Amino acid sequence: MIARPRSEVTEEAIRLLVDRFYARIRRDATLRPVFAAAIADDAWPAHLEKMYAFWSSVMLTSGRYKGDPVGVHRAVAGIEPPMFGDWLDIFEATARELFVPAIAEDFAHKARTIAESLKLALFFRPHRAWTEDLRRPGS
Repeated sequence: MIARPRSEVTEEAIRLLVDRFYARIRRDATLRPVFAAAIADDAWPAHLEKMYAFWSSVMLTSGRYKGDPVGVHRAVAGIEPPMFGDWLDIFEATARELFVPAIAEDFAHKARTIAESLKLALFFRPHRAWTEDLRRPGS
């Protein structure tokens, strides 16, 4: 744990956030199975490198990320709309631990925007009510 929250976003701070966040994801009862099915154990280093580049592009406008998040997520079996809330809870808690409140909120705001965009791209179907997509199966 960091003694004092970070007051600036750096590549090093992004790496710490990404590493800590995904360590929690890999222990989460709901999200772990989806990630385990999508990312083999030996593929995690490459995934983390891609996430460092992604968040660097988002937070530092570095342009380092080259990819298609919607296409990648469309190929992942088992993603359900409510999982985005679980993902956000873990991400926001991790950001709050590592950064001063204003920066943690900046990360959280961008993460919420990204999550909403992904949910719309993956699950929005104009022929049915959006609330149908938000319920977990069996609820």
